[in-house]
Amino acid sequence: MNKLIRHCVVALLAAIPLGVEAQRVEELKDPSGKIKITVTIDERVTYSVTHGEDLLIDASPVSMTLTDGTVWGEEPRLRKVKRRSEDQTIYPPVYKKKTIEDRYNEMTCSFRGGYDLVFRAYPDGVAYRFVSHLKKPFKVEAEQAVFNLPDNPRMYAATPKGRQVDGKENQYHSSFQNTYRHVTLSEWDESRLAFLPILVEGKNGTKLCITEADLLNYPGMFLNVTPDDKGLQGIFAAYPKDVSVEVRGLKGVVKSREPYIAKVEGETAFPWRVVVISEQDTDLLCSDMVYKLATPAAEGDYSWVKPGKVAWDWWNNWNIYGVDFRAGINTETYKYYIDFASRFGIEYVILDEGWAVAGPADLFQVVPEIDLEELIAYAGKKNVGLILWAGYRAFDCDMERVCKHYAAMGVKGFKIDFMDRDDQYMVDFNRRCAEVGAKYKLLIDLHGTYKPTGLQRTYPNAINFEGVHGLEEMKWAEEETDQVTYDVTMPFIRMVAGPLDYTQGAMSNATRENFRSIYTEPMSQGTRCRQLAEYVIFDSPLNMLCDAPTNYLKEEECTRFIASIPTVWDETKALSGKVGEYIVMARRKDAAWYVGGLTNWDARTMELDLSFLGSGDYRAELFEDGLNADKVGKDYHRQTFRIPTNRKLKVLMAPGGGFVIKITKL
Repeated sequence: MNKLIRHCVVALLAAIPLGVEAQRVEELKDPSGKIKITVTIDERVTYSVTHGEDLLIDASPVSMTLTDGTVWGEEPRLRKVKRRSEDQTIYPPVYKKKTIEDRYNEMTCSFRGGYDLVFRAYPDGVAYRFVSHLKKPFKVEAEQAVFNLPDNPRMYAATPKGRQVDGKENQYHSSFQNTYRHVTLSEWDESRLAFLPILVEGKNGTKLCITEADLLNYPGMFLNVTPDDKGLQGIFAAYPKDVSVEVRGLKGVVKSREPYIAKVEGETAFPWRVVVISEQDTDLLCSDMVYKLATPAAEGDYSWVKPGKVAWDWWNNWNIYGVDFRAGINTETYKYYIDFASRFGIEYVILDEGWAVAGPADLFQVVPEIDLEELIAYAGKKNVGLILWAGYRAFDCDMERVCKHYAAMGVKGFKIDFMDRDDQYMVDFNRRCAEVGAKYKLLIDLHGTYKPTGLQRTYPNAINFEGVHGLEEMKWAEEETDQVTYDVTMPFIRMVAGPLDYTQGAMSNATRENFRSIYTEPMSQGTRCRQLAEYVIFDSPLNMLCDAPTNYLKEEECTRFIASIPTVWDETKALSGKVGEYIVMARRKDAAWYVGGLTNWDARTMELDLSFLGSGDYRAELFEDGLNADKVGKDYHRQTFRIPTNRKLKVLMAPGGGFVIKITKL
């Protein structure tokens, strides 16, 4: 090589930025071959997703910025690509089905600098996550999680009702309870965050449910529109710095935050960014994606985790009547709840807010009106377990001692409330609740919190999660609140993430015109049969009976039916449904099938195809909206009959109505 050519080559090499390599494109398909992830590694890492010939997610950047200035995913230097496949069966101890088929293809891209990007393709969606191999602690300043969406699609998204902090709304302080807006991407208000999951309408009828999984020690992800309105981008609450105590000592309010979102010990796997892809709306109702992506539980015996139903005091405002004592937060009232639960075979009674002295955030200070030891002994004789409510601050102050003390007394679990955040501290708090609860064999119901992300797989005693616009909202609902439409929208979105603490079971049922929000004597929107059907449609291993025992005793036929419905299942099927319009689902426990249906404010006659029953003769017990349910919401008709040999059955749903059937073999 002569001197001139050598100088030219050196000059060209000097012009190329250090660390930038030639573009590399890697593809990953799911086992069926229908879904494909394309990962492009150039000056940055981007990914795109196709379903058949349809582009669902356009090229979207992926990166993570550390506080020392390192940016994973920018100017990446690829070391190797490793691929593997999985085809296994998961046997969950507490779930909506007995077995889960877990099939996927995985691709791990390892980069210089001590990090991986792991991609997975399932027959029903995709996921990716960062993995750190650093040996020393570090801090994450920001994460870039982008979902570029072609053609300005419509989406269903809910924005947090931000709490007031220093006179201003703060969207990072939220109970994660709101109804959905159905808008195009460009119509979304860029000043508003959206909390997960959200549902995007893709091409040719496909839908994309965007959420996250295996969130154990990292802030939860919100979404907002990208600056160019072409997609959605992740937004994360920074780590809390100064936290003040408010609301009777029950809540911690973040006054200032650190300049980073997470503290990391070193080697760690970050949460999965998840896109569930459905060809039919009904596919969303049976999704297992979040559970499959979560960290499995440690090996052990979880037979002590006992799902069931709960007689609940707070929604009905302790409103029992026709008794010879003053109803309220006292021993006599709770004995009445225990007697009611025992009579109907209801497994638990909850003592909600008020059993512990308000103000000190000290769960060892029981109000003098309650003899807790006497109640635990009384409940034990009646084969009923007690669950205690706890504000998060009181539980956090002395978690180990609280769990040890009350487990030794015979309490079966805790319902923990008012977390109202998903920054890293609060996410870790939820994990610690489950971990310490498991140590003392306590059920944990995480109320007042964000959507589930698979914690129930890692800790099977973490049995329920709120993060839903549940029936409690009817106590203070504004006039325009449409819970009926929400009920046939939420299962396709929020329930994709996991179980929910919705708390159904109202015996006072109102039509659209007659509904009123009354805090002390609340009612539901829609019919009585709608409330019954929700015990089949909604996924809640710890399922509340929200109304007062007195009201249930006046409606014994409905109460006995509710009490007989299982809360975990061997098999789950989605028979039909359309987002925002109607749902019909079937669930099996042992030899009995339960079929439930909900409609929006439109009356419907549904023809059910029960061919999944197979051969044999079957008996049905049907609760159906009465002929006058459009005027009187609690009107219903119960009948028993043989299932037709052609396995076809027509049922009527009134506006805001529903139906439920129990099917047993003769």
